[in-house]
Amino acid sequence: MSAWPRQPIASLGTVTTGSTPRTSEEHFYGGDIPFVTPAELDQIDPIMNAARTLSESGSQEARLLPEGTVMVCCIGSLGKVGIAGRTVASNQQINSVIFDPRLIWSRYGFYACRLLKSRLQTLAPATTVAIVNKSKFEQLEIPVPPLPEQRRIAEILDRAEALRVKRRAALAQLDELIKSIFFDIFGDPITNPKRWPRAPFTNLLTNIDSGWSPVCLDRPVEDEEWGVLKLGAVTWCEYNPSENKALPDNLDPDPNLEVKPGDLLFTRKNTYELVAACALVQDTPPRLMMSDLIFRLRLRHDAGIDPNYLHQLLIYPTKRREIQKLAGGSASSMPNISKAKLNTAQIEIPPLTLQQEFAYRISAVEKLKKTHEASLAELDSLFASLQYRAFRGEL
Repeated sequence: MSAWPRQPIASLGTVTTGSTPRTSEEHFYGGDIPFVTPAELDQIDPIMNAARTLSESGSQEARLLPEGTVMVCCIGSLGKVGIAGRTVASNQQINSVIFDPRLIWSRYGFYACRLLKSRLQTLAPATTVAIVNKSKFEQLEIPVPPLPEQRRIAEILDRAEALRVKRRAALAQLDELIKSIFFDIFGDPITNPKRWPRAPFTNLLTNIDSGWSPVCLDRPVEDEEWGVLKLGAVTWCEYNPSENKALPDNLDPDPNLEVKPGDLLFTRKNTYELVAACALVQDTPPRLMMSDLIFRLRLRHDAGIDPNYLHQLLIYPTKRREIQKLAGGSASSMPNISKAKLNTAQIEIPPLTLQQEFAYRISAVEKLKKTHEASLAELDSLFASLQYRAFRGEL
């Protein structure tokens, strides 16, 4: 147990829920106010990585958040956290806490909110998209030591976090290197300066498989259990099999939906910022099935497409934005890309030998990424231990 008293977040500051200005109102966008979404949380710098900015009028629609505000994702990728380094706004998936500085040091509040992930996941009802509403979030409790102790804890964790930041920065640079190699070989796929021929997706696929979303247990699989992937397994465009929920014993699995190495997975439904994520499965534990929010793209053997090339094409920023435009529905209803719409997407087809050369070149980068990822996992484990001791008053 923590040595410190615990208090609900509602008693320690003000909680606000973000919103997304109407995309049809162009004057709401393009200013200098970062618009933070869950995609930017848990990153090295959420502000610098914000994909969109708002104008003054747009920020009034979205609600401005001052420097030091702690942002917590409460819809979708529950528990992702960020802290505002300047005035920002956020979308409706994020509940933001403006801590009372007389009670909570903002950097301490940031680390305390990082510990809420498992509790948020427990609170979320068993629905297709995990949601914790504002009132439930406000009642979550965090330990409240004296302010000088909060500052000391935050400073210790900041130093440990700096090591993880450097490792994550190295991984981000390797991702940028892959994009750079793609651009050097193929050019921007939207402007298509090298005039590669294009074909609709339907000409290249034998099928688009749909998944299944039964009501699962609120925990990952154990031992030989079957499970269903969550959106988070694909959301960040790299396959993460740990994002899953165990299938109850009273339900029979569907082996046809089991994910296998070589599968190309695509998220058909999410927020506008996160929909159309794509991940290529290199390795996977057995007995994991796709959810119904995930498509599996099955390439024709004679399509002349290398899966590594197609994966990088679909996640290339300009191409992904084009694919995202196929999504129907409002921001509040989680936009969806239908199979029929996805089949109409135009795919650039360079010579297969060039695609394979690209795949060979990025394989070396991917190996280096795995080394960095293993090192980061060790640092994450050390940080978790340090954080656990800090919030129990044992540092």
